[in-house]
Amino acid sequence: MAPRMKLVIQIPCLNEETTLPQVLVELPRAVDGFDEVEWLVIDDGSSDRTVEVAQASGVDHVVRLTNNKGLAAAFQAGIDAALKLGADVIVNTDADHQYRAADIPKLVAPILAGRADMVVGDRQVKDVEHFSASKKSLQRLGSWVVRRASGTRVPDTTSGFRAYNREAALQLQVVSNYTYTLESLIQAGKMLVAVEHVPIQSNPEIRESRLVDSTPAYVRRNALAVFRAYVLYEPLRVFTIVACVFGVAALLAFVPFMFDWIVHGDRSGHVQSLILGAVLALIAVQMFGLGVVGDAIAGQRVIAQRTFERVRRLELEAGIEPSHYEAGRHDAPAGSEDGRGRFDRARDRSEVGG
Repeated sequence: MAPRMKLVIQIPCLNEETTLPQVLVELPRAVDGFDEVEWLVIDDGSSDRTVEVAQASGVDHVVRLTNNKGLAAAFQAGIDAALKLGADVIVNTDADHQYRAADIPKLVAPILAGRADMVVGDRQVKDVEHFSASKKSLQRLGSWVVRRASGTRVPDTTSGFRAYNREAALQLQVVSNYTYTLESLIQAGKMLVAVEHVPIQSNPEIRESRLVDSTPAYVRRNALAVFRAYVLYEPLRVFTIVACVFGVAALLAFVPFMFDWIVHGDRSGHVQSLILGAVLALIAVQMFGLGVVGDAIAGQRVIAQRTFERVRRLELEAGIEPSHYEAGRHDAPAGSEDGRGRFDRARDRSEVGG
């Protein structure tokens, strides 16, 4: 008999009492290929009635963080909870009604077909009417940079409409405190995670993104996030490139002195260029040294990430409940017999899945 398949749709929220009901009313309760479809809301320290609205709308599970941790932390908390709730596939969507729930079957199809471990919804940014021309250009440029950094072919790298199978979710570990979209994609590209993308449609904008204070600030934060994530996985390459730049600058600084010495036999003067060249050469050596050290640290990070994955698997086998968990209004309390049965089933699924 084929194992039962569970889909968990998670929604990170911060003060979304107005838009959340509209999102939830469109979420499916049945998706082809799955025996169970459950909803999970992650409340990132909301000061409004987000949790009450979610429970009244019939969500199955709530993770209520004690204070505002940021979108990346809320996303990671949701992944952890969904795994402990026995999810075989996890879909992440936003609470601002940006993505169409009708596209969820399309999003999970490559995973069900066994072609992908992670699928990203492509909003086809050039056709999104409420995006300005400058925003479209920045999105295309940013996505090109992330594709180069991650080795993937995802055209819309900032899309939060994503699906993960169990194995991809077990390996995922976001350390950014700003957003998970770019780092998780670079991470997936550097690991044994098959990534695909599917075209989706987006809903008309009903409120501005809270991640974008201003375009320059958004570009700066995302650029730093991409650079940081890439350096974590390719430190030797990054610092070797920087070392080469300083090395070339050092050679250029030495050129006047070398020219006079070789052509005219004059080794006097050019003290400033010699000092500048020496300083630049020293910086180049230091940058390469940082790359070597960073490469060793990156190796330790891989070991730590594998250890983290093992710990996650052990937690699933032990049936440990999610942190900050609350059962939905239509679910049994976590401490009840029915609630324990749910976590026992999740543990059994984990043991079967290996």
